[in-house]
Amino acid sequence: MFDGYLLSLILALPALGAAVLAFLPAENRSLLRNVALAACLAAFAASLLLWTGFDPSTSNMQFVEDHAWFELGGFQARYALGIDGISLFLVLLTTLIMPLCILASTHIKKHLKAYLCSMLALQVGMMGVFIALDLVLFYLFWEVMLIPMYMLIGVWGGQRRIYAAIKFFLYTAAGSLLMLAALITLYQYNVTPNFNIVEITGALSDGRISIPEGTAYWLFLAFFLAFAIKVPLFPFHTWLPDAHVEAPTAGSVILAGVLLKMGTYGLLRFCLPLFPEIALQMEPTISCLAIIAIIYGALVAMVQPDVKKLVAYSSVSHMGLIVLGIFAFNLQALEGATFQMLNHGISTGGLFLLVGMIYDRRHTRLIEDFGGLAQVMPRYAVFFMIITLSSIGLPGLNGFVGEYLTLQGTFLANPVYAAFAATGVILSAVYMLWMYQRVFLGKITGEANRQLADLNLREMAVLMPLVLLALWMGVQSSQFLRPMDASIQKVVDRIEQAREPQSFRVENLGR
Repeated sequence: MFDGYLLSLILALPALGAAVLAFLPAENRSLLRNVALAACLAAFAASLLLWTGFDPSTSNMQFVEDHAWFELGGFQARYALGIDGISLFLVLLTTLIMPLCILASTHIKKHLKAYLCSMLALQVGMMGVFIALDLVLFYLFWEVMLIPMYMLIGVWGGQRRIYAAIKFFLYTAAGSLLMLAALITLYQYNVTPNFNIVEITGALSDGRISIPEGTAYWLFLAFFLAFAIKVPLFPFHTWLPDAHVEAPTAGSVILAGVLLKMGTYGLLRFCLPLFPEIALQMEPTISCLAIIAIIYGALVAMVQPDVKKLVAYSSVSHMGLIVLGIFAFNLQALEGATFQMLNHGISTGGLFLLVGMIYDRRHTRLIEDFGGLAQVMPRYAVFFMIITLSSIGLPGLNGFVGEYLTLQGTFLANPVYAAFAATGVILSAVYMLWMYQRVFLGKITGEANRQLADLNLREMAVLMPLVLLALWMGVQSSQFLRPMDASIQKVVDRIEQAREPQSFRVENLGR
């Protein structure tokens, strides 16, 4: 029924919500929140139709919309949207996270209308990145996302918010400029009727487009740097802890839950299919950077005195594991990495929500200021424990499936890489459980902690979907993995196609 315009509808609902907010009185805070929440919930409900109508047997783009946008001097840009098994659940994750963030934003009092409009605009930008097929449209959505996130950090953030916002902007803008240069260069070699990522990938695969190896190397590097900054991969990670710590709770949740996935999504959608030969050449270097990120992020997280900064550095470690899985180039690792993108959004997003809830009560995030909270906040302690166990990969929860598949696929590609990556999983359990012990167990420290109120119904309503998803994905993981199979296999086939000429040349040289 909605197939012809469902993706546009999902994009339009938050945009429409922002437009309605602009005409509402700023004094009516309850109405503002309800309109923003309704727009996000409507987008989530519409996105569920994508899942129910998705055909997992094909790798082709589905729910495709393709209309003329503008043409200038022979250059044609199109309004082209579509999803496959790689982008399906990232769209669902985005539409799920946003209403939870609206519900969790009750502490926002200053410029509430602008805050909610920024949130809805950010949703439009993030959604567009995952569903745009035209490269110009993709770049437009990539840039649209930048401004509202900058505003969320810079206006509603902590004491060092301006520093964190500018740092985030500069890093991301640098990556965007590199991507723009790569897109302009790629267009010079394009022989397809339009600038569609699927058609360009197909033309490169069957030889209709031929890019010199030197040029392909620089194009890969430009795309890779743009996406590595967004991940962020070591050594481009330094903007992330500052942005996380200074951002409001919802901003941190969106950063961890969705924004970082735009980087790993870009690696899967652009770097591997467009330049598989260069990806194979760069695999040792990128895998080493990913391993450094895994271990470095875990070690730095272990010594953090601030709970929010601990979770921020854990993101560096977890995202490093995802990148390592992507560059293992086999089905198990790539599916594990894609599944882990969803896991990270749920578990780390949940952790930031929980940290924000205790900060609203105590106005401190220092671990030493807490102790024995399980005695006065038992419901909070239970939710925190479940999300913590999800983050460290306890069997039966979502994190285990993603980490296992990623490590198994990495082991098949390179056992040494897998051994180093496994140390990050061990360290993750160390710093998360040690933090939990100091915050929740033992004697109650400080009179202020004795007076803390436990979670209310609104807060439990925010956390419950994430807990249920962690359980569902851990027990019924095949329901999430099956739709990815065909699309991930297509990427693997593209890599294998690039391997064959190399093997053939090596054999001939040996003769």
